[in-house]
Formats: sequence, C-alpha cells, structure tokens
Amino acid sequence: MIHTLKSLGGMMVAPHHLAAQAGRDVLRQGGNAVEAMVAAAATVAVVYPHMNSIGGDGFWLIHEPGKPPVAIDACGPAAALATPEFYAGHDVLPSRGPQAALTVAGTLGGWIRALELSAEWGGRASLPHLLSEAIRHAENGVVVSTSQAGLTRQKLEGLKNCPGFADTYLVNGQPPEPGHVLKQPALAQTFRHLAEHGLDDFYRGALARSLADDLARVGSPVRLQDLRTTGPVVWSLCMCVCQTARCTTYRRRRRVCPR
Repeated sequence: MIHTLKSLGGMMVAPHHLAAQAGRDVLRQGGNAVEAMVAAAATVAVVYPHMNSIGGDGFWLIHEPGKPPVAIDACGPAAALATPEFYAGHDVLPSRGPQAALTVAGTLGGWIRALELSAEWGGRASLPHLLSEAIRHAENGVVVSTSQAGLTRQKLEGLKNCPGFADTYLVNGQPPEPGHVLKQPALAQTFRHLAEHGLDDFYRGALARSLADDLARVGSPVRLQDLRTTGPVVWSLCMCVCQTARCTTYRRRRRVCPR
C-alpha cells in the first residue's frame, strides 16, 4: 500500500539531495519556507551546475496563508548594447559563448525580494547561514552526478571553448566521469563575498564591477549600468469571481534601485 509522506515541520524538495538537505536543515532550525528555498537554491547552483546557477533567472510563487499569492519575476533585462548593430553579421543570436550572454542574471534579485518578504514574516536567518552549505560544497567538492557527466559530454562541442568552462568543469579537457569530485573555489569565493557584503553587491558593488569587467573583456554586451538598473518585478495575485467568468487580476509592482 502506498502512503503519502507527511510532515508537520515542513518538507523540502530539490533536484539534488544535497540542496534538499540544505533547505530541510533551515526548516529544522526554525527558518521559514523562503529562507529554506534560498539555501537550497544556492546549494543547487553548486551541486547541480549543469541545470542551475546564479547566472540565470528565477521565478517565485509565494503564498502566505490567508493572503493573496505573490509572484516574483526575477528575469533580468537585455543589455542596452544588445542591439542589431552589436550583432551585425549574425543571422541569428549566438546560442553559446560571450555574445549569448546578453541579459542580466536576475536570480539574486529574486532572492533579495523574497528575503524581504521573509523578513515581514519574522524571518531571522542570516545570509551567511543561508549560503553556508553552498560555500562548503563549493570549497570541499561535490561528487559529479551521472546526469552532469552525461550532459557535459553531450554539450561539449558547443561549450568547450567558452571562456572559463574548461577550467571549471572539465578534467584535462574532457568531461568528468560520474563520481569525480568537483571543486569550485571561484564560486565559493563569490558566495563568501555575497555573504559578507550582501546580495545587492552582485548588481551594485565590487562584485558587480568585477563581473562587468569580465563580461566586457570576453565580448558580452552586458555592462555595469545594466547590472545597476536591474530589479525584479513583483506581482500580487488575487482571485476574483466576476459575474460572467472567473478571472485572475494581477497587481504589478516594479522594484528598481534608483542608484
């Protein structure tokens, strides 16, 4: 007989067991669901890097009991330089390489807004604590999964010449075998910096300046001003019953740093 798992203290699921454990531990220590999700999201970027990273976007749906759900659209905008002139000579936009990196990573902006909501609920977990498992796994290493090894081999031709890819994810120029221990010291350093200086540093601090310099150097159109003007879109959703049909009403609130 199949029995559905039940828990009075919350549940945590993620694509990788180490990420799920990171979120579970936050719940076990008295944190709320948003704090657990940030811990899991940071960790999964380390332990499942072929599917998740802090260089992408994020989409949240948060429901506090008794209140309308809140959706966070943490999808970064295209760079101001990503114009037809910038891509002159291309029939289509590149799918790999620096010129394919044409939008700002919105993921951390979503974490920022989600943690603001968490604080309104009384969330007290510190950022260093929420990032601690991600830092530990990046420094000490994580066992490469069969999924990562297989996908790296499958996508190798298009990725092997991308700046930094081989040094980070390949072993002597070849995809790692399942069971290989992957260490990511640069990512660990990034998370340590964020833990010390705050997530907003990714967009408006020393880390933003370093990212912008590196992106410009390798040929991406993303610049520091693009990072500085990024902010998630927050939607408050309320369900209403109209006379003729059931509809969903969205109230949009744009949050962009004025600096």
